[in-house]
Amino acid sequence: MTPATPSVSAALPVNPNIKIPNSIDTPTGTPTDISTGGISTETQNDTQAEKLDILYRDEHYIVVNKPSGLLVHRSMIDRHETRFALQILRDQINQHVFPLHRLDKPTSGALIFALSAEAARDFNTQTQTPHKEYLAITRGYAPAEIFVDHPLSVQLDKICDNKARTNKPPQLAQTRFKCLATTCIDTDFDRYPQSRYSLVACFPTTGRKHQIRRHLKHISHPIIGDAKHGKGIHNRYFKEHLNAGRLLLHAVQINFKHPYSQREIDVIAPLDACFQQLIERFQWVDKISPSRYYDKNREEQYFEAR
Repeated sequence: MTPATPSVSAALPVNPNIKIPNSIDTPTGTPTDISTGGISTETQNDTQAEKLDILYRDEHYIVVNKPSGLLVHRSMIDRHETRFALQILRDQINQHVFPLHRLDKPTSGALIFALSAEAARDFNTQTQTPHKEYLAITRGYAPAEIFVDHPLSVQLDKICDNKARTNKPPQLAQTRFKCLATTCIDTDFDRYPQSRYSLVACFPTTGRKHQIRRHLKHISHPIIGDAKHGKGIHNRYFKEHLNAGRLLLHAVQINFKHPYSQREIDVIAPLDACFQQLIERFQWVDKISPSRYYDKNREEQYFEAR
């Protein structure tokens, strides 16, 4: 397939002069491996010491930048996990919070919480659903643009869904993908002398479980770092040689209509060090900033939220 050469990209304030080290020092002095998205490999017993990056906040809602490797809330699927975005944020701002949507544990990016049960109810009952955009690094040269309308069967978990119906028909699932940039690496670990990869913007219009991951697998461009839907040899190469041992999927932008003010709230979640160093390594910086998703108003909102 002919590689795409789009001239636009996702909205991210990336500084091409930043030099990304193999590890960073946390405020406590503990080295943190950036290959897992900036999360320390040591278990942290004191969640109050952790803080999430707050991107937006008002009296009703708060948006944070969830790191890769962090569960949104407790789950029987990962019963031994002790760190949760809900608990960390609750302790950080000293009040109860209510998650309004999901992000998989290995996915990073924008995550909305309500600050009261009433705000959560009003958000979920409004007719307009949030607009979400993700960035992914995938195998192969992705199509310049493609709309995937591929129903997905319900994926049941043996622990959490052991009493759920197993005969549900596939559900409507739609995602638009746009290739922003491509690269080619000389390799000797697969059948071919070179391996191709793409930077893809993903726009889901429905919210099925693992929808973006499953749709990219469906069009033969699985996300790097996806252990279930990808190819292990490429995942290992990125982890061992490119310092990227995480799922390379990031919720970069979320836009929603505020239930009370009726304003359009547009929030951008910057990339972590792991993802950013790949953007720089592959010389994709000019593909993602500036772009059609990044304007002066959003720049001001981003820095005000910081």
